[in-house]
Amino acid sequence: TMGNWLVNHWFSAAVLAAWLGINVFLFTYYFLFFDRDERYFYTRAILGSALAWARASAKCLNFNSMLILLPVCRNLLSFLRGTCSCCRRTLRKQLDHNLTFHKLVAYALALLTAVHTIAHLFNLERYNHSQQAADGSLPAVLSKMHLQGNKWLNPIHSNHTTVEYVAFTTIPGLTGVIITLALILMVTSSTEFIRRNYFEVFWYTHHLFIIYFAGLVIHGIAGLVRGQTEKSLEDVHPHRCAHYLLRKDEDCSHDCCKDPEFGSIPAESWKWVLAPIILYVFERILRVWRARQKVVVTKVVMHPARVLELQMQKKGFRME
Repeated sequence: TMGNWLVNHWFSAAVLAAWLGINVFLFTYYFLFFDRDERYFYTRAILGSALAWARASAKCLNFNSMLILLPVCRNLLSFLRGTCSCCRRTLRKQLDHNLTFHKLVAYALALLTAVHTIAHLFNLERYNHSQQAADGSLPAVLSKMHLQGNKWLNPIHSNHTTVEYVAFTTIPGLTGVIITLALILMVTSSTEFIRRNYFEVFWYTHHLFIIYFAGLVIHGIAGLVRGQTEKSLEDVHPHRCAHYLLRKDEDCSHDCCKDPEFGSIPAESWKWVLAPIILYVFERILRVWRARQKVVVTKVVMHPARVLELQMQKKGFRME
């Protein structure tokens, strides 16, 4: 019955609900933020709603990338099993589902990567179209601003380029392709058929996580997606000055004469994943150290039905 299920699995349900709730909150909050914030008024003029889809999915990607390594830190889980006195049985039952949670987070990463990638493909297409436009529209005017400095809004400065070229020659584009390929290989090699029949393929392919996290950390450092700077926002607020961009006079006498200036969004992925990466490095070092410890076989017993009993001793190891 539902009552019995809740008694046995309430903690797992609470963890799952919390995880889903945080994902929904992050996506909704940042979607609305980038869809309404005044700093991105001009960015939205070029990109439309694809900006919000890309940034909201990026926040959720960072959150789930932070979580993905924790369920496979075996020594951390063993430590929690042995030291937690509060709700010990309930916590142990949840810790035994560590790989299930790991898979769930991985599937979420795959879905969010698809959303993020599709949104940025729309962004690149709209950046390229705005740069090549000569119709005097607001996206076209914005794309021609500050091409010689570092206060531009549109990262595409040439009329003779393609979306494919930008995707494979910029830091965000190239790292995004590499990250996506690494994730696809890890997910597809994790199927039950591969794990049971070609475990080495699964094991070695999973080490692409190193490339995944390296690419994730440097993915946003170029700052191609930009917003209006705080100083420029004070001087030429878009709600007051945007319409003047389409009909600028040479002898400008109003307070909207200056062009808006833009700055990059700081890279944040490293802030999310630094602690889990450090924790996992210590986890792997501890595994290597324990693997080198001596194990003594103290007793061997052959039972009926071809069952072999081995009793072993290992320094520092105990089992309750």
